[in-house]
Amino acid sequence: MSVTARLAGFAAVLALVFGATMAVGSVAGTKPGRATEPPAMTGMAAGHGAAEAPRGLGVADDGLRLVTEGPATRRPGETRPFTFRIVDRDGATVRDFDVEHTKRLHLIAVRRDLTGYQHLHPVQTPDGSWSVPLGFAEAGVYRVYADFTAHGREKTTLATDVFVPGDFRPRPLPAPATHVAADGYDITLEGTPRAGAEGDLRFSVSKDGRPVAVQPYLGADGHLVALREGDLAYLHVHPQESPGSGGPIRFMTEYPSAGRYRLFLQFRHDGVVHTAAFTQVVR
Repeated sequence: MSVTARLAGFAAVLALVFGATMAVGSVAGTKPGRATEPPAMTGMAAGHGAAEAPRGLGVADDGLRLVTEGPATRRPGETRPFTFRIVDRDGATVRDFDVEHTKRLHLIAVRRDLTGYQHLHPVQTPDGSWSVPLGFAEAGVYRVYADFTAHGREKTTLATDVFVPGDFRPRPLPAPATHVAADGYDITLEGTPRAGAEGDLRFSVSKDGRPVAVQPYLGADGHLVALREGDLAYLHVHPQESPGSGGPIRFMTEYPSAGRYRLFLQFRHDGVVHTAAFTQVVR
């Protein structure tokens, strides 16, 4: 067969493939030559059977953006206001926030080696911006998350980095454990969630060998933040009703992938909030 004939045959095959693609696109209601987007994945808590997408991977999401004011660096041990605002697609400052866990906005800060965890509650100023004193004891790069719900839409978590120059010596992630000690309390973790599925986590708190009945904190028995090692993806954790009187503090979480995660549990007892951190491996 001549080269010309071969080229003509190849062109004919391409025409047939392109025509079939056009036909499929017409049946599916899509426009030819334009990639279709997969349907959005919603959390299993909503009953859709798919793990909720991780949050906190960027400064913008779903038409909202985190804008900080002032330099993105500060010295070790220096505490000064961290001021920011949430803006919409048009650059207008968002002022209407819903109350979630008794607060309109939660600010989480952690160094990129998953140490130095802080959970703060900024105050909104008359111009719509937010501000809170923020300091870091040691050098490093810190991830700062703004966790909120605005205008009745789904929860949003936006994040940015703050740089603290100096002698940065990252610490290795502690080994996975089901028991840790913090501030004189003993905390035990139960639950082995799987990637892509909803899982139940249960934390039991005791002191001097006796169960502790925790006090309400942020409208629940406790508060939990889960961060994925590497990209520091922020996971949405749902507190559940607990029996109290020393019963476990329970959460439902959705791990989007296998890997190692750092869990920061906060609970309140005798009027003081305590923080316990766990490393958990998800398969």
